[in-house]
This record gives sequence, structure tokens and C-alpha cells, in this order.
Amino acid sequence: MTDTVQSTHRRGLGKVGLIFACGTALFSDGYQNGVIGTVNTIIKIIYKDTPDLNLKNYSTTFSSLVFAGTIVGMLLFGVLADRIGRKFGMIAATFIVFVFAALSAGAYGAGGSVKGMLAALSAYRFLLGIGIGAEYPAGSVAAAENTEDPGIKSGSQHMLFALATDVMIDWGFAISAFTPLVLLWIFGEDHLRIVWRGSLALGTIPPLLVLYWRLRMHEPERFRKEAMKHVAWKDYPLRLIVKRYWLRFTAISLAWWIYAFITWPLGIYSSTITTTIIGDSAPLTTSLGWNVVINLFYIPGCMIGAVLVDKVKPRMLMSIALVLQAIFGFAMSAAYGYFATPAHIAGFTVMYGIFLSLGEVGPGICLGLLASKSSPTAFRGVFYGCIAAIGKVGAFAGTWAFPAIVDRFPPGPKQDSGPFWIGSGLCILSALITFFFIPEVPENHMSTSCLPILIDSRKLPDDLPSLYGFLSSNLRTLILTANEDIKFREYLAANGFDVSLLGLKDEGPIESHVAKDKGKEVVDAVRDASSEEKGAEVV
Repeated sequence: MTDTVQSTHRRGLGKVGLIFACGTALFSDGYQNGVIGTVNTIIKIIYKDTPDLNLKNYSTTFSSLVFAGTIVGMLLFGVLADRIGRKFGMIAATFIVFVFAALSAGAYGAGGSVKGMLAALSAYRFLLGIGIGAEYPAGSVAAAENTEDPGIKSGSQHMLFALATDVMIDWGFAISAFTPLVLLWIFGEDHLRIVWRGSLALGTIPPLLVLYWRLRMHEPERFRKEAMKHVAWKDYPLRLIVKRYWLRFTAISLAWWIYAFITWPLGIYSSTITTTIIGDSAPLTTSLGWNVVINLFYIPGCMIGAVLVDKVKPRMLMSIALVLQAIFGFAMSAAYGYFATPAHIAGFTVMYGIFLSLGEVGPGICLGLLASKSSPTAFRGVFYGCIAAIGKVGAFAGTWAFPAIVDRFPPGPKQDSGPFWIGSGLCILSALITFFFIPEVPENHMSTSCLPILIDSRKLPDDLPSLYGFLSSNLRTLILTANEDIKFREYLAANGFDVSLLGLKDEGPIESHVAKDKGKEVVDAVRDASSEEKGAEVV
């Protein structure tokens, strides 16, 4: 580990900076998924009179291809991040996002064909989705592993992960709404082609900003010690992994699926706000301006969640936020007829903003943490990638299911508010799953930690047996806490798996994480404190 840390500092990237270099490329996820909504709107305006062109079908297919590409990237790079390395996954994701963001901006059909251009744009977006999906099991997982570096301040590990991942995604959405508006101010509505192509072209900048640092970073220390890169496919302990981790995997996957599934009713309410305030015939600049306001609703929630997550802990914070979100959702649905009018739309907008913020305080911030820190390092990429892919399937299902659900309600206010009743009910279900079936993720969950305990050194016995008895009867907290990697190693060894295969043998000797003589470490620490002849020492 010393080599890794020294190399990192020599290249000018600190330990906190390393976390952000791993995670902040997820800004591209928020930007690319957010900007395409505005691009779709502009394309429909520009090409609405094109003969034999069904823009509605194009828009639906386009969205489906983006989902498909993202899911493929999550699953494929989940495997590659575990088998080849986090660094490989992050660099590959960066290049994919950059190349296909650039190609999307320059999409062109043969002979100037609009259909050909839209087909090319759809293909590029699918491939871009693979790069975006790759960031989850590569970048997010590496960021999570680097948060438990010994140099990271206690009480800030979860916050740093949240700031480097979910907060970046939300800022990506906000910037993606603001960028087309600025370009529209500059070029005007007579040059909408420049607006949509320029909006996509500017999406090439974020991946380039982190590429320099990613090329120079090392694999996270935990991955170097616990990777199953050298385990043959025929020897991969899949049965043992499923037997031990199926419950938490299923619970986190369901929670993420539900969170993504209920995002559709949020879209219904955002369109209600803009339509009620500005009407259907408002200028495009006004419509895009309100889109910026709505996307900014997410920012307070993710920032507050990042501050609270270390204090409240991810599982508890997510459970509380989901219950509060459901309460606000039920209240908005019940009072929809009163609020969804021009006279009271301001109050509705405030409640809607609180609802969105609570979604980020809870599942937005905590799902990534729970998915990335609830499994051992050896298969963390696959674990996280599969959970994130299931979440994307939930989002895809929501985009198709909720229109049918809306049609089942009687026309009028009930049809507009009905899906929100369903969404709020699913929030309660997700809160129950989270609280009862997902284990909490404390600090240093992936690394052995020494907890501070006050001991009066003058009362320490001199002989070894008496010292052990003193520690057993007086310490109310375990000094050494076994991490998930230690438990997994012991579990594999107990079931006949050769744990010597774990780790990257080509990068130096791999230290065992299973303490051979924990009692000796405790005794040495206590005697060091005692020798300083202080009244009370921290072990």
C-alpha cells in the first residue's frame, strides 16, 4: 500500500482527489441522460414537417436504445472490472463516452437523409450508453474502495463517496438543462440545429477532465489484495457467493428497481407544473428555463443527504427519507385538485421540490453506497453492476407501464394523481425492504479498523493471562472489527476454496487480511499506551 500512496502523491493526486477522479465521470451519466430530453424536443420542432417520418416512434426507440446500452455496459464492465481491473474499466468507459458523445454531436445521414441521421444518432446513443453503464461498476466501485484509505478522515467516508457519485449525477442533470438554454440565448430559435448539436458536443468535455488522472492512478489497494483475477472460470465460487449474499443482493436490487420505476410519475408532475405556469404556447426559452428550475430541485436533497449519511448511516437514512417521501406523495395526490391550478401552483411546486429532494436524500444517495459496500472486493464489480442494471430495468419498465396505468384511471384529477398514489405506496414498500433486509454499512466496512477506547493504564495487569482477562471484562466494544473481505476469505476457506488465489500476484506480495494473532496486536497496543504513564490512553 505504501507504494500506491507514494505514487499517488508523486503524481500530484491526493487521496480525496483520487476518490473524485474515480467517481466524478458519473457527471456524464446525468448530463447525457438529461440533455437528450431537450435534444428530442428541439429535433421534433426542426423536423416535424419531414415527410414519412414518425418522430413519436423515433423518440420511443431512442429512449429504449439508451436504456439497453446502459444495461449492457453495467453487466459487461461489472465482469471486466473484477477480472481485469478497475483502472481498465474506468479508462475504457472514459474513451467510449468521449468518442460516441462526439459522434452523436456530428450525426449525419447519407445524402443528408433525416432518417439516416436519426438512425445514426440512435446507434451512437446505444454505444454511448455502454460507456455510461461502465462507469457504475468501475468508477463507483473504485471510488467506494478508495474512501476507506487510511488517509481519509473518519466521519467523511460516505460523504466523499456521495459527493463524487450521486451529487455529480444530479449536477449533470442540472447543467444539461442549463446548457441548451444558454446556447438558445446565444444563437436564437432560428439556429436550433446548432443548439442541439452544441449541447451534445459539450458532453465530450467532462470525460476528458478526468482522463489524465485516471491514466496515472493505480488499482485500489483492496482490489490488489482481494481480486479473483487469477481464479479460473471453472473454479469461480459462484455457488458459495449466491448462498451467502443472495438476500442482500435481492433486497438492494428491489429497492433500486422501485426507486427507478417510480421516476415516471415525477415526469408527469414536472410537465404539469410547466404547462400550468407557462401554457402550451410559451416560447422555447421559457420552457427550457423552467426545465432548469425543476432539475435544480434535486441539488438540495443530494447535498443534504451527503452531509447526513455518515451520521445517520445509509440504511437508516434511506428508510427515513422514503417514509417522508411517501407522506409528501400521498399529500400531493390527495390535494392535487386544489394545488394543480394557476392560483396555487407555487405551493404545489414547493411540495413537489421537497418530494424530489427527499428522493435524493434517501435512495439517490444511499443506494450506491449500499450496493458498493455490501459485498467483498473480490466480486464487487459484478455485484454492483448487476444491481444497477436491475435498477435500469425498473426505469425502463416504468416508462412503459405508467402510461398504461394512467389510462386505467378515470379522466380528470384522478387520472393525473393516481400514478402518484402508486408511487408513494412503492416508497413505503421500499422503506420496509431497506430497513428489514439490507444490512447497515458502517465506516471502514471494507477494512479492519481499530476503534478508540479509553483505558486507565495504571490499572493494567503486568502478566499476560491477567491482561487478557482485564480486556475481556472491561472493554465494552470490540477493538478489532472484522471487515467483509476477512469474513469472505474465512467463508471460502471453510468451504474448501483455495484463498491463496486471491490478489494480484504480479504487483508484489499480497498480505493476508486474516489476522493470525489478534491478541498479540491488542497486547502490544495496550502496552505502548501504558508505557507512556498517562492517566488515560486511547488504544
